[in-house]
Amino acid sequence: MFTGIVTDVGRLAAIDDSDGRTLTVSSGYDPSSLELGASVCHNGVCLTVTEIRPDGHVVQASGETLKVTTAGVWQVGDPINLERSLRIGDELGGHIVFGHVDGVGRIAAVEPIAESRRITIEAPVSMHGLLAVKGSVAVDGVSLTINEVSDTGFVVNVIPHTWQHTRFRSLAVGAPVNLEADMLARYVARQLAHAARSR
Repeated sequence: MFTGIVTDVGRLAAIDDSDGRTLTVSSGYDPSSLELGASVCHNGVCLTVTEIRPDGHVVQASGETLKVTTAGVWQVGDPINLERSLRIGDELGGHIVFGHVDGVGRIAAVEPIAESRRITIEAPVSMHGLLAVKGSVAVDGVSLTINEVSDTGFVVNVIPHTWQHTRFRSLAVGAPVNLEADMLARYVARQLAHAARSR
Protein backbone atom coordinates (compact mmCIF):
# COMPACT_ATOMS: atom_id res chain seq x y z
CA MET A 1 0.00 0.00 0.00
CA PHE A 2 1.24 3.48 -0.91
CA THR A 3 0.23 7.15 -0.66
CA GLY A 4 1.08 8.52 -4.09
CA ILE A 5 3.90 10.67 -2.69
CA VAL A 6 7.02 9.98 -4.74
CA THR A 7 10.12 9.62 -2.54
CA ASP A 8 12.74 9.21 -5.27
CA VAL A 9 13.04 9.37 -9.04
CA GLY A 10 15.18 6.44 -10.11
CA ARG A 11 16.52 5.47 -13.52
CA LEU A 12 15.98 2.27 -15.46
CA ALA A 13 19.54 0.95 -15.67
CA ALA A 14 19.01 -2.38 -17.46
CA ILE A 15 16.29 -4.55 -19.00
CA ASP A 16 16.31 -8.33 -19.51
CA ASP A 17 13.40 -9.65 -21.58
CA SER A 18 14.53 -13.29 -21.65
CA ASP A 19 12.00 -14.36 -18.98
CA GLY A 20 9.12 -11.92 -18.65
CA ARG A 21 10.77 -8.56 -18.02
CA THR A 22 13.48 -8.08 -15.41
CA LEU A 23 14.20 -4.45 -14.60
CA THR A 24 17.24 -3.06 -12.85
CA VAL A 25 16.49 0.32 -11.29
CA SER A 26 19.11 2.69 -9.89
CA SER A 27 17.91 4.93 -7.09
CA GLY A 28 18.95 7.02 -4.14
CA TYR A 29 17.50 4.57 -1.63
CA ASP A 30 19.91 3.24 0.98
CA PRO A 31 20.36 -0.45 0.00
CA SER A 32 20.38 -1.44 3.68
CA SER A 33 16.85 -0.04 4.03
CA LEU A 34 15.45 -2.36 1.34
CA GLU A 35 14.52 -5.98 1.89
CA LEU A 36 14.10 -8.84 -0.54
CA GLY A 37 10.40 -9.31 -1.24
CA ALA A 38 9.59 -5.67 -0.42
CA SER A 39 6.94 -3.90 -2.44
CA VAL A 40 8.04 -0.75 -4.24
CA CYS A 41 5.81 1.35 -6.48
CA HIS A 42 7.38 2.01 -9.91
CA ASN A 43 5.48 4.60 -11.99
CA GLY A 44 2.34 3.49 -10.19
CA VAL A 45 3.00 -0.24 -10.54
CA CYS A 46 3.57 -2.31 -7.40
CA LEU A 47 6.58 -4.58 -8.04
CA THR A 48 8.48 -6.95 -5.76
CA VAL A 49 12.18 -6.46 -5.06
CA THR A 50 14.01 -9.64 -6.13
CA GLU A 51 17.60 -8.43 -5.75
CA ILE A 52 19.31 -5.58 -3.92
CA ARG A 53 22.36 -3.89 -5.41
CA PRO A 54 24.71 -1.17 -4.10
CA ASP A 55 23.09 1.47 -6.34
CA GLY A 56 19.57 0.13 -6.68
CA HIS A 57 17.39 -2.95 -6.96
CA VAL A 58 15.91 -5.49 -9.36
CA VAL A 59 12.22 -6.26 -9.97
CA GLN A 60 10.30 -8.49 -12.37
CA ALA A 61 7.20 -7.57 -14.36
CA SER A 62 4.90 -10.47 -15.27
CA GLY A 63 3.13 -10.89 -18.58
CA GLU A 64 -0.11 -9.59 -17.05
CA THR A 65 1.65 -6.49 -15.73
CA LEU A 66 3.17 -5.84 -19.14
CA LYS A 67 -0.28 -6.18 -20.71
CA VAL A 68 -2.11 -3.68 -18.50
CA THR A 69 0.57 -1.09 -17.66
CA THR A 70 3.26 0.94 -19.40
CA ALA A 71 6.05 -1.31 -18.08
CA GLY A 72 6.38 -2.99 -21.47
CA VAL A 73 7.48 0.24 -23.16
CA TRP A 74 9.92 1.46 -20.51
CA GLN A 75 13.43 1.94 -21.89
CA VAL A 76 16.89 2.07 -20.36
CA GLY A 77 17.51 5.58 -19.06
CA ASP A 78 13.83 6.33 -18.38
CA PRO A 79 13.10 8.11 -15.09
CA ILE A 80 10.99 6.04 -12.71
CA ASN A 81 8.78 7.45 -9.95
CA LEU A 82 9.50 5.40 -6.83
CA GLU A 83 7.67 5.03 -3.52
CA ARG A 84 8.36 2.57 -0.73
CA SER A 85 5.36 0.83 0.83
CA LEU A 86 3.67 2.35 3.86
CA ARG A 87 4.66 1.38 7.38
CA ILE A 88 2.32 1.59 10.37
CA GLY A 89 2.53 5.14 11.68
CA ASP A 90 3.67 6.73 8.41
CA GLU A 91 2.02 9.98 7.34
CA LEU A 92 -0.69 9.51 4.71
CA GLY A 93 0.17 12.56 2.64
CA GLY A 94 -1.70 11.75 -0.57
CA HIS A 95 -4.42 9.09 -0.78
CA ILE A 96 -4.44 5.31 -0.51
CA VAL A 97 -2.77 3.86 -3.60
CA PHE A 98 -2.43 0.11 -4.18
CA GLY A 99 -0.18 0.03 -7.22
CA HIS A 100 -2.88 -1.84 -9.14
CA VAL A 101 -3.21 0.04 -12.42
CA ASP A 102 -6.77 0.49 -13.77
CA GLY A 103 -5.71 1.58 -17.23
CA VAL A 104 -3.18 3.35 -19.38
CA GLY A 105 -3.93 6.96 -20.28
CA ARG A 106 -2.16 9.46 -22.51
CA ILE A 107 -0.96 13.01 -21.95
CA ALA A 108 -3.17 15.11 -24.22
CA ALA A 109 -1.93 18.59 -23.29
CA VAL A 110 0.46 20.37 -20.93
CA GLU A 111 -0.24 24.06 -20.35
CA PRO A 112 1.81 26.38 -18.08
CA ILE A 113 -0.43 28.20 -15.60
CA ALA A 114 1.80 30.66 -13.70
CA GLU A 115 4.41 28.35 -12.13
CA SER A 116 2.20 25.25 -12.29
CA ARG A 117 1.20 22.96 -15.16
CA ARG A 118 -2.34 22.13 -16.26
CA ILE A 119 -2.23 18.58 -17.62
CA THR A 120 -5.04 17.05 -19.66
CA ILE A 121 -5.05 13.26 -19.67
CA GLU A 122 -7.05 10.97 -21.94
CA ALA A 123 -8.36 8.00 -19.95
CA PRO A 124 -9.66 4.63 -21.17
CA VAL A 125 -13.45 4.38 -21.35
CA SER A 126 -13.41 1.70 -18.64
CA MET A 127 -12.26 4.34 -16.14
CA HIS A 128 -14.69 7.14 -16.97
CA GLY A 129 -17.16 6.10 -14.28
CA LEU A 130 -14.39 6.11 -11.65
CA LEU A 131 -13.34 9.74 -12.14
CA ALA A 132 -14.93 12.69 -10.34
CA VAL A 133 -14.12 16.36 -9.84
CA LYS A 134 -12.19 16.82 -6.57
CA GLY A 135 -11.64 13.08 -6.43
CA SER A 136 -8.21 11.50 -6.27
CA VAL A 137 -6.29 9.71 -9.01
CA ALA A 138 -2.77 8.30 -9.21
CA VAL A 139 -0.91 9.22 -12.40
CA ASP A 140 2.32 7.23 -12.78
CA GLY A 141 2.08 6.71 -9.03
CA VAL A 142 1.60 10.39 -8.13
CA SER A 143 -1.45 11.31 -6.04
CA LEU A 144 -3.33 14.15 -7.74
CA THR A 145 -6.70 15.87 -7.41
CA ILE A 146 -8.99 15.89 -10.44
CA ASN A 147 -10.00 19.44 -11.39
CA GLU A 148 -12.13 18.72 -14.46
CA VAL A 149 -13.73 15.66 -16.06
CA SER A 150 -14.67 15.39 -19.74
CA ASP A 151 -16.02 12.78 -22.13
CA THR A 152 -12.47 11.66 -22.88
CA GLY A 153 -10.59 12.04 -19.61
CA PHE A 154 -9.68 14.55 -16.94
CA VAL A 155 -7.52 17.53 -15.99
CA VAL A 156 -5.10 17.88 -13.08
CA ASN A 157 -2.89 20.70 -11.86
CA VAL A 158 0.74 19.91 -11.06
CA ILE A 159 2.49 22.33 -8.72
CA PRO A 160 6.17 23.25 -9.28
CA HIS A 161 7.47 20.97 -6.50
CA THR A 162 5.71 17.93 -7.95
CA TRP A 163 6.83 18.87 -11.47
CA GLN A 164 10.47 19.06 -10.39
CA HIS A 165 10.52 16.00 -8.11
CA THR A 166 8.73 13.45 -10.32
CA ARG A 167 9.11 12.17 -13.87
CA PHE A 168 6.38 14.56 -15.07
CA ARG A 169 8.94 17.07 -16.30
CA SER A 170 10.17 14.46 -18.84
CA LEU A 171 6.72 13.55 -20.23
CA ALA A 172 5.69 14.91 -23.62
CA VAL A 173 2.25 15.13 -25.19
CA GLY A 174 1.27 11.65 -26.32
CA ALA A 175 3.21 9.86 -23.56
CA PRO A 176 1.42 6.91 -21.93
CA VAL A 177 0.83 7.03 -18.17
CA ASN A 178 -0.40 4.50 -15.63
CA LEU A 179 -3.70 5.45 -14.02
CA GLU A 180 -5.22 4.17 -10.79
CA ALA A 181 -8.60 5.41 -9.60
CA ASP A 182 -9.40 5.98 -5.95
CA MET A 183 -10.30 2.66 -4.32
CA LEU A 184 -13.55 4.13 -2.96
CA ALA A 185 -14.67 4.88 -6.53
CA ARG A 186 -13.96 1.26 -7.54
CA TYR A 187 -16.16 -0.14 -4.79
CA VAL A 188 -19.00 2.31 -5.41
CA ALA A 189 -18.96 1.46 -9.14
CA ARG A 190 -18.99 -2.26 -8.32
CA GLN A 191 -21.91 -1.91 -5.91
CA LEU A 192 -23.93 0.14 -8.39
CA ALA A 193 -23.30 -2.39 -11.17
CA HIS A 194 -24.31 -5.26 -8.89
CA ALA A 195 -27.47 -3.43 -7.78
CA ALA A 196 -28.42 -2.77 -11.41
CA ARG A 197 -28.07 -6.46 -12.30
CA SER A 198 -30.14 -7.50 -9.28
CA ARG A 199 -33.18 -5.47 -10.27
